[in-house]
Amino acid sequence: MRDAFINRLTYLAAGNPRVFLITGDLGFGVLTKFATDRPRQFLNAGVAEANMTGLATGLALDGRIVFTYSIGNFPTVRCLEQVRNDAAYHEANVKVVAIGGGFSYGPLGMSHHATEDLAILRAIPGITVVSPGCLWEVEEATEALASTPGTCYLRLDKSSAGRTNRPRERFQLGKVRTLRNGRDVTLLATGGILGVTLEAADRLAAESIEARVLSAHTIRPFDAETVFQACRETAGIITVEEHVVDGGLGGLVAESCLEGGVVPHAFHRIGLRAGFASVVGSQEYLRARYRMDAAAIAASAAAMVRGVPHSTPVSKFGLAR
Repeated sequence: MRDAFINRLTYLAAGNPRVFLITGDLGFGVLTKFATDRPRQFLNAGVAEANMTGLATGLALDGRIVFTYSIGNFPTVRCLEQVRNDAAYHEANVKVVAIGGGFSYGPLGMSHHATEDLAILRAIPGITVVSPGCLWEVEEATEALASTPGTCYLRLDKSSAGRTNRPRERFQLGKVRTLRNGRDVTLLATGGILGVTLEAADRLAAESIEARVLSAHTIRPFDAETVFQACRETAGIITVEEHVVDGGLGGLVAESCLEGGVVPHAFHRIGLRAGFASVVGSQEYLRARYRMDAAAIAASAAAMVRGVPHSTPVSKFGLAR
């Protein structure tokens, strides 16, 4: 995803001198071409994300479109005060880009996991929150955010669903994409785990269960109407996110449905229920460990279609079994 992002940003910067990129002392190799070709549109702020965000806000208030770039929690949680007070409060044209969403940096432990960011940032007034699931969504979202006024958040993952766009398809911020049609159950995913969700849909198809797969690449603004339609037309909704279940996509869907007076026939959230991840390992390993891999998603969907109540057993250590 990071390559798709920087390639599109490099293209945009070539045609618009207002586009500016600030990195928190990373991206060597990935950002080299951008820095070399557009030195007056690039700055390395060092390992100082709060300063990076303050610089970005100042540049944005002076007319620039500024993208900040760092790992997972660092451009978000580490400098949340600056994102909130400097950028968002002043409606500055700052686009916060975090690479390594979810368990992307799994071997480095919970300090490098980004599993609360969507909930935290969608609570801040005025921020556009985007979590693309495929490479095409990354490219299109990058361009869309460059022309979206105000502060935005772009969450990138190490994994992706590849390219899921159809010929002549147009990307729209705030619009849920339908990738598979089905009337048995709906799988609504955000972020790179979309690829695993599509794999789960394939497993379900082998069991003669038709899963509707939706990509919620935008968390705010949110396309509640497409979700409402899925509630009415399928046996239930399962949200899938590499994020804590509290306050993320699942919470957003529950809030939207309750306020909209549209109750799904059944509802289940797949995400991190164990608190902080207490083990380390690859992204694939952690997804399996915390029951958000293709097998677990398919099993939850099959149980929902068959009317089996969901349960989430928890061990004495607070880890979902």
